[in-house]
Amino acid sequence: MRFLMMTTDADDTPPDEKMQAEMGRFIEEMSKAGVLLATGGLEPGGTRITSSGGKVTVTDGPFTEAKESVVGFALVEVRSREEAIELSSRFYSIVGDGEGVIKQVFGPGDPFPGE
Repeated sequence: MRFLMMTTDADDTPPDEKMQAEMGRFIEEMSKAGVLLATGGLEPGGTRITSSGGKVTVTDGPFTEAKESVVGFALVEVRSREEAIELSSRFYSIVGDGEGVIKQVFGPGDPFPGE
């Protein structure tokens, strides 16, 4: 099962050396185990694409009205949602306070919930 773990609230304080080292070990462990498929931080602004009535509108950020913008992510492949929650809990034990969202990722041939 694939899950996208998104960090939606981040402290703007740069990580100290200890936190960077701990995060490096955590990422290396997940990579060696084959669990971590991708990870990264996201630019704060971005570009918004809106389609309405056949017209596509492009708006460059930043977007001040965005209250829960995604600032980082990890795509993992695990056996269960509980395992994804455990990985996310370990992440927050390293970085401290924060908030995030975990969503299952469906691909070709994957059954959606309820099917």
